[in-house]
Amino acid sequence: MMIAQKINYQKQLEKILLQIETEKVANPNAKKPTLLLHACCGPCSSYVIEYLARIFDITIFYYNPNIHPREEYFRRLEELQKFLMRFPEAIKNAVKLVVDEYNPEDYFEATNVRAEIALQTELEKGERCRRCYEFRMKRAYKYACEQRFDYFTTTLSISPHKDSEKINAIGQNLEKIDECPFVFHTKFLPADFKKKGGFLRSTKLSEEYGLWRQDYCGCVYSMRNVSNVAR
Repeated sequence: MMIAQKINYQKQLEKILLQIETEKVANPNAKKPTLLLHACCGPCSSYVIEYLARIFDITIFYYNPNIHPREEYFRRLEELQKFLMRFPEAIKNAVKLVVDEYNPEDYFEATNVRAEIALQTELEKGERCRRCYEFRMKRAYKYACEQRFDYFTTTLSISPHKDSEKINAIGQNLEKIDECPFVFHTKFLPADFKKKGGFLRSTKLSEEYGLWRQDYCGCVYSMRNVSNVAR
C-alpha cells in the first residue's frame, strides 16, 4: 500500500514569496500584493507579521466567536491591538486591523458541538477543531473576496497544537470553489508558520513585548480539556 506523501506547505509558501519578490525586482514601483491575515491573538500574529510584512500589504482580520468567555475574547483582542501599536514591523509597514462581530452562537451553530456530544471531549486537532478552522476561514475568505484582497491566510498554523494539513486543505478548497459568489476571487496563501523556528520566534517576541499568552486554544471545550494536554 502506498503511503501518501505529506505536503510541505512551507516550501509552497517560500515558492510564492520568491515569485513575488522576483516580480518586485523586475518592477520596483509595483504595489505590494494585499493579504488578509486571519488572526486569533497577538502572540500568534507576531512572527507572521515579522515574516510577511515586507512582502505583503497586511490587514489583520480578527474573527473568533469561538473564544470563551467574553472577557477572554476582548483580552486577546486588546493584546493584539497593543502589539500592533508597538511592533516596528507592523508600524513601518502600516499593518491594519479589522475586527468582525463577536457572536458565540455562530460558533456553536457552525460546529454543531452541542448536539454532537462526542466532539466536546476531543483534544485539539480533532473534528471539532477542523470545523472551527473552517468556520472562521470561510468568514475571512468572504471578506477578502468582497474587499478584493489578492491573498488570504490564517495565523492558526503557527501553533504546534493545530493541524496544518487541515488548515491548508480548507484554504485551498475555498480557493477552488467553482461558483464563487464574489466578483473578485482571492487566492489562498499556503503556510505552516511553525516551521523553520516560527513558533519559537513567536514565543520570543511574546516575551520581548510582554504579550500575555493564553493556556488554552479558545473555546469552552478546549478550556475544560486543557488539563489533558501538555501546552
